[in-house]
Amino acid sequence: MSPGDAPVETGAKVVYAFRALKNRDFRIFFAGQLVSLVGTWMQSTAQAWLVYRLTGSGFLLGAVAFAGQFPVLVFGPVGGAAADRYSRHRIVVLTQTASMLLAGVLAGLTLAHTVRVWHICAIAALLGVVNSFDIPARQAFVTGMVSRKDLINAIALNSTMFNSARIIGPAVAGILVGSVGEGWCFLANALSFLAVIASLMMMDVVERPLPARGASPLEEMLEGVRFVRRTAPVAALLLLLGLVSLVGMPYAVLMPIFADRVLHGGPTGLGILMASVGLGALLGSVSLLTRSGARGLGRLTATSTAGFGATLILFGLSRSFWLSAALLVPVGCSIMVHMASSNTLIQSMVPDGLRGRVMALFSMMFMGLAPFGSLLAGALAHAVGAPMTVAAGGAVCLAGGAVFALRLPALRPELRRLLSAQEGTPPPTAAPAIDTPPAR
Repeated sequence: MSPGDAPVETGAKVVYAFRALKNRDFRIFFAGQLVSLVGTWMQSTAQAWLVYRLTGSGFLLGAVAFAGQFPVLVFGPVGGAAADRYSRHRIVVLTQTASMLLAGVLAGLTLAHTVRVWHICAIAALLGVVNSFDIPARQAFVTGMVSRKDLINAIALNSTMFNSARIIGPAVAGILVGSVGEGWCFLANALSFLAVIASLMMMDVVERPLPARGASPLEEMLEGVRFVRRTAPVAALLLLLGLVSLVGMPYAVLMPIFADRVLHGGPTGLGILMASVGLGALLGSVSLLTRSGARGLGRLTATSTAGFGATLILFGLSRSFWLSAALLVPVGCSIMVHMASSNTLIQSMVPDGLRGRVMALFSMMFMGLAPFGSLLAGALAHAVGAPMTVAAGGAVCLAGGAVFALRLPALRPELRRLLSAQEGTPPPTAAPAIDTPPAR
C-alpha cells in the first residue's frame, strides 16, 4: 500500500465505525439520548451524595438503590410483554415523559429544602416502575431502527453514548453539588428529557405490524421465559449477567463511602471516581465500534467478566485516591464490554417477536437483582467495611467468568445454529467458533 492510501483506509474505518448513524431515526434518537443521559448521570451521582449527606449510612445507600431497582424485577415481565404487544415508540415517549416529571418533583423538594430520605426512596421506586417498561421497549425499539448487519454497531454506539454521558454527568454533578447543591442537578436532569422527547417526536417511525392478541398477557410473559429456558446460550449469558449484577455492580452504591471515608475526596472526588468508571466504559464501547459480527463475543464476555472481578479486588485493596481512580478505568471498561457483548449475542439470537420479553429478562438480571446486591453490599459494608465488601464481590465475579469460559465449548453448536437462524443462512459446518477472535 502506498503512503497516499493510508488516509483513505483510515477514513473508511471511521465511516464504518459509525455506520449505524446513516439511519435518520437512529441519528436523531442518538443525539436526544446523549443530552438526556448526561442529566441522568448527574442525578444518579447527586442522589447518592444527597442520601449519604442526609444519613451517613452505607445501609441506606443500599436501601435507596434497592427501592429504585426492585420494581424492575417485579414489573419487568409486564413491561417486556407490553413492548412486544404495543407500539414501542409510544411506550418510550410515555416513559421518558414520566421520568422527566419524577426528576422535576425531586428537584422541587430538594431546592425547597424539604427533601427527606423517604421522598428519595418513593421517587426511586416510581422511577423503577417506569424503567420496567422503558428498558425493554427502548432496547427493542432502537435495534429495530437498523439492519441486522448493523446491530452490533448500533449497540456499540449506544454504549459509547451512554458512557460518554457517564463521564460528563458525574464530573458536572461533582462540581454542582459542591458549589450550589444537589437540587440543581435534579432540575438539569428534568430539563434534559426535553431533548429525547423532542427527538422521538421528530422521527418518521414506521410501526411494525402488531401481533394478534390470541394469548393472554400471562401466557405471553411465560412464552419469553420458556424461550430462555430451552435456549442454553441465552440462559447462560443471563445467569452470568445476574451474578455480576448481584455481587459486582453494588460497588457503585458504595462509592460515596470510598470517596469520603476511604479516599477522602468529598463530593468532587466522587465525581472524579464515577467519571473514571465512565472513561473506562467509553474506551470499552469504542473498542467494539468496528466489529462486524458476533465472532469472538463469547470469549470476550468471559474474559471481560474475569477482568472486572480482578480489578474490583485491586480497587478494594487500594487506599490511594488517584490509584483507585486509575483502577476504575479498567473496571468500567470490563463491565461495559461484558454488557455490550452479552446484549449483542442475545439480541442476535432472539426472534423479533420475542425481543421485548427477552430484553425484559435481560433488564431483570441486570437491574432486578441489583437491589438485593445493594442491600447485601450495604449490610456487609456496615459489618466488615466497604473495601472488603467490594473485594469479595470481585472475587466471585472472577470465578463466574472462569466457569462461563469452561462452559463455552458445550454452547458453541447451539450458538451457531441460533445466529444462523436469525441471519437466514445455513449453519456453518467448519466456521470459526463463536468464542474465537477473527483471524488477522
